[in-house]
Amino acid sequence: MEQAPVSSPGIAQLAINTLRTLSIDAVQKANSGHPGAPMGFAPVAYALWRDVLRYDPADPRWPNRDRFVLSNGHASMLLYSTLFLAGVREVQKDGKVGSGPAVSLDDIKQFRQLGSRTPGHPEYGLTTGVEATTGPLGQGAANSVGMAIASRWLGTRYNRPGKAVFDFDVYAILGDGCMMEGISSEAASLAGHLQLSNLCWIYDNNHISLDGKTALSFSEDAAARFAAVGWAVTHVDDANDLAKLARAFAFFKQTRDRPTLVIVDSHIGYGSPKKQDTSAAHGEPLGEEEVRAAKRNYGWPEDAQFLVPDGVRVDFDEGLGTRGRAAREAWLRMFQEYKREHPDLADEIERMGTRDLPVGWETDAKGMATRESSGKVLEALGQKIPWIVGGAADLSGSTRTSFKGEGPMEPDHPSARNVYYGVREHAMGAIVNGMVLSGLRGYGATFFNFTDYMREPIRLSALMDIPSLWVMTHDSIGLGEDGPTHQPIEQLAALRAVPHLLVFRPADANEVTECWRVALKAQHRPSLLVLSRQALPTFDRSKGGAATGVERGAYVLAEAEGGKPDVLLLGTGSEVAMAMTAREQLAKSGIHARVVSMPCWELFEEQDAAYRESVLPAAVTARVSVEAAAALGWDRYVGPKGTILAMHSFGASAPIKDVQKHFGFTPENVAEAARTLVQAGK
Repeated sequence: MEQAPVSSPGIAQLAINTLRTLSIDAVQKANSGHPGAPMGFAPVAYALWRDVLRYDPADPRWPNRDRFVLSNGHASMLLYSTLFLAGVREVQKDGKVGSGPAVSLDDIKQFRQLGSRTPGHPEYGLTTGVEATTGPLGQGAANSVGMAIASRWLGTRYNRPGKAVFDFDVYAILGDGCMMEGISSEAASLAGHLQLSNLCWIYDNNHISLDGKTALSFSEDAAARFAAVGWAVTHVDDANDLAKLARAFAFFKQTRDRPTLVIVDSHIGYGSPKKQDTSAAHGEPLGEEEVRAAKRNYGWPEDAQFLVPDGVRVDFDEGLGTRGRAAREAWLRMFQEYKREHPDLADEIERMGTRDLPVGWETDAKGMATRESSGKVLEALGQKIPWIVGGAADLSGSTRTSFKGEGPMEPDHPSARNVYYGVREHAMGAIVNGMVLSGLRGYGATFFNFTDYMREPIRLSALMDIPSLWVMTHDSIGLGEDGPTHQPIEQLAALRAVPHLLVFRPADANEVTECWRVALKAQHRPSLLVLSRQALPTFDRSKGGAATGVERGAYVLAEAEGGKPDVLLLGTGSEVAMAMTAREQLAKSGIHARVVSMPCWELFEEQDAAYRESVLPAAVTARVSVEAAAALGWDRYVGPKGTILAMHSFGASAPIKDVQKHFGFTPENVAEAARTLVQAGK
């Protein structure tokens, strides 16, 4: 590969100070944000982007680009300033690379303002060059592990002799907060186990957090901690020393048997060991006097605003631009040959890039209910969609989420599709997101109750509009003897509250198949499948509504006799079977009941008014909902005259039938509630 010219000491320092002062000016103009971390770590961003990163600013969608993740997202101005100086071009809404910049100088001037491309924390999909939405500390670190897993998986599956289609490296900058959050320990442990030698974390060791000095709460030996979980560790004692930074990155490149942690000592604020500004660590702009003092310290014109000296952007282009262009152009030439030699594999690669699925991917796999049937559907889908990759948090057997005959992903078997995440729910969620951001259809599974441990990455998958797949089993008090610590109550309502997340709770094997079909067709939103532990009956569809109604969120499963219901019985999941039995009991009393299965509220709300009225006619005010979870939200469907059968406490430890009867989840109770409403309305 053609080597870019080395930056002169003068222009390098000028570029670093431009990164610093752009960040200072943007924060000051917004009167909001953190200038300290960008000031202290600007030399690291410069050294990485200018001289190391394999990335073509003219094509930020190039599949084999190195990934850079800013895990400490409060330092977002460091990333925005870098994207601007590097000349990264914007990717338009149609997915094509445009002629305009990803971040312009005007965008920087609009830092943290409504509608700008420069929000307070980086947002994937809003700002080109942002590889993941980071903000909650540690998320980006775990995302980077998913990206590194994806790079190795993709390379193992698709690379051929002389044709390295995928071999990108992944870099992430972490702050002290990221290191303190437990998710970083979870993610680092798995990365060390998998020996992800394509992963480099750069730790901004500046000794300052929001409460003050990190010594107040943090005194661990980070080097020893990471060495203990299988990482290579190197230390740069001054963030301003570009030569030492270059040696650290070369050390990473030479380390081929484990991930690398680069600990970089920096000083938040001025970047000088002699001066440190603690106000920057507390989320405050410097103030005009301190801004002038900082610029004076850099030898910068004190009154200059958003100054970009001549030669700085040229310097980035001579380094990053030259290197990236050469690498991408060579890759494109290689890939044209690859397409001729391996058309089927090339087709898979191109489909992954656009999130399209293979021709004939849909499956008619039949199963039981519902974790069992989900496992069978997943197995069938995996045979047709090779890039579905995932696993569970030490619950693969319980959640039925392993591909048979493939074995576990291991350092010497990186192309396996069964990822054993261990008891690391939080990291699992963020790692799945990183895999999806890299083109795979990643999934993560655990017991539904433990979504509380991974709510943040589930939320971020929705915020990023990416099609992560979440498979949750043991969905209610129906799991029985494990008791209230494992029986979810409030989780359904909490997850239904997440914007843009599809929450499915299927009632039988046919609905499970349809839920998977809808979830995989969704290209720009995540899906969460909530599945039962206990066996459920499979409904006779010749006598009721087709399971394809799942695609519309809710549908008439069993119509009332004559098509004119006296009462509506609404339910999801395992409780739909109770409603079906209650319908039969009511019929013996001359009461005509319609059973409505509502597996996905979000999709139902997106239907037009006519369809919603056809399922839930306003004229029928006698309505009973039944769901073994919190009541929150059901009032919108049952109305002021309806009855909600739900949980109003935590569960209990006992056999399933005893627990259900204790809390009133029986067909007889559903029928009695309906009978009472009908009689009251006469």
